[in-house]
Amino acid sequence: MDQRNLQGEFKDQFADVVSRLQSKQLFQSDWDIASFAVFFIFIGMVLLLVLLVLIRCCCCCDEQPKRHKVGHENFGMDS
Repeated sequence: MDQRNLQGEFKDQFADVVSRLQSKQLFQSDWDIASFAVFFIFIGMVLLLVLLVLIRCCCCCDEQPKRHKVGHENFGMDS
């Protein structure tokens, strides 16, 4: 793309955002609201999973898992 064309598109988008902020009408349709909600739900879930991983790694590293023998000891196999 041409640098001037890209710069013009950027200015147009910036002007659109500024005009929406000034008119206090950020969303033009119900689809805008729905996509905004889905986006923030996705971001919230990712942050929640990262938080759970950090809690699991930081708080549970001190404990060593206890290993228990499963089954019965066969003394006949000892030599």
